[in-house]
Amino acid sequence: DEAGRLTVWPSARNKKSAQLRALEYLANRFEFDRVYSEREVNALLNDWHTFADPALLRRELYMERYLDRLKDGSRYWRIQVESFESGT
Repeated sequence: DEAGRLTVWPSARNKKSAQLRALEYLANRFEFDRVYSEREVNALLNDWHTFADPALLRRELYMERYLDRLKDGSRYWRIQVESFESGT
């Protein structure tokens, strides 16, 4: 939207392109060297999307290795990953 928030989650058939771009966009909102509670992750994600599903986004960020977490899901942190756009 005009505020830069995601308004829809791309369809599964676009996973290697649109979904990964969306995840990279969201991951860039997280600071490196900072640990977030689940509540903080949800709040940050809610600031950057409009379709009210922070759990989906949190799970996808973890599964695609943009975020790591404790086993119990209570703490999350940003990890370095290869950029989708640049291949670095």
